[in-house]
Amino acid sequence: MEKIGFIGTGVMGSSMIKHLLNAGYPVQVYNRTKSRADAVVSEGAVWCDTPAAVTAQSDIVITMVGYPKDVEETYFGESGIFSKADDHHILIDMTTSTPTLARKIAAFGKESGVRTLDAPVSGGDKGAQNGTLTTMVGGEEGTFDAVKGVLSVFSSKVMLQGPAGSGQHTKMANQIMVAGTMTGMTELLVYSKAAGLDLERVIEQVGSGSAANWSLTNYAPRILKEDYSAGFFVKHFVKDLKIALDEADKLGIDLPATRQAAQLYEQLASKGFADDGTQALVKLWWGEYAEI
Repeated sequence: MEKIGFIGTGVMGSSMIKHLLNAGYPVQVYNRTKSRADAVVSEGAVWCDTPAAVTAQSDIVITMVGYPKDVEETYFGESGIFSKADDHHILIDMTTSTPTLARKIAAFGKESGVRTLDAPVSGGDKGAQNGTLTTMVGGEEGTFDAVKGVLSVFSSKVMLQGPAGSGQHTKMANQIMVAGTMTGMTELLVYSKAAGLDLERVIEQVGSGSAANWSLTNYAPRILKEDYSAGFFVKHFVKDLKIALDEADKLGIDLPATRQAAQLYEQLASKGFADDGTQALVKLWWGEYAEI
């Protein structure tokens, strides 16, 4: 059985690691803040002091970190993955990052015979916990075939979308749709409350018709419980929407609805809610911070 290295033990990564451990894979881990790896180490993962050390002890190295700059440092830094990677390794970046960086990693790997994939996911904290993530992959078909079984341990849908960078482009398409459903879900609740409706009844009925969507099903009930904990951080969604808009500019297309969603989430982050979950968008309308 392949030895798995996993770098990034945050909300998503920790659940993914637990699924790999439960499936019997040996897992070596690294996280910038060591204490945040304690939970997975207590369940059998082995701590390593650097990304290079993880790589030296692994066959497949998976990264799930915060921002493109973190991906860059993890792969190309002095104690980074590429300092130890060779032609027996497969490297899989599951961070939502830029297609440009995914292609850079792939090109650098190809020069030294290292196989790489970009494979961002969708499904949030619940998808990671339940092992039902949607994993969108860019890279070569042979490399994808070699690791599809590993990715399927914590995913319900794993698909190769094209060459390097295609996974990240697909994730941007995903985030564009999520932006629309999050703003729609938020305004549905704001409107319904203003109209004096029973919000639970509205969610139940609207969620069974043509307006049904993942955001409504998963986030509206959290809002009614005033649960703004992060299944997906506001700060990370701001990052994703900026990437999507930058890529849209490169493609010569305009995405006005996505641009408006990005502005709303930037406003939310500026109010001190960057570490809340994306469902906190409703705070711009409700509560002491309401401005709209």
